[in-house]
Amino acid sequence: MRQVKYLALIALDPVPARPDALAMPKRAKTRAPRQYANHTHTLMVRAQSLASPGYSRCFPAELSWDDEVPLHPGDRAEVTITMTDDEVPAFFGAGQRFSLWDGAEIGHGTISRRLAFFTEGGPC
Repeated sequence: MRQVKYLALIALDPVPARPDALAMPKRAKTRAPRQYANHTHTLMVRAQSLASPGYSRCFPAELSWDDEVPLHPGDRAEVTITMTDDEVPAFFGAGQRFSLWDGAEIGHGTISRRLAFFTEGGPC
């Protein structure tokens, strides 16, 4: 399996404004805004195929950045995305847009450039 790293700019969607408490149904549950620690493995990265634009796929990913401050909804950041899958290069390249998923779409981003990729035996 190949491990591929990309530099990307991401934006987490802001938390939607909470509707008036009186207008909410009694059983409606609101989810607390989530924060993401550096080197998070909780997000999936979804992109369309570079060769077949109608085909998209989600990849498990590690996102990391320069400081240890967690990311919150509404934040923007330059991150390193590390994915381990042989099909990654068919979905990601400079300028490719993607979505961030955590059970639902929570943000988006654009690949700046590929940093490196490795196989089990070393660099390719």
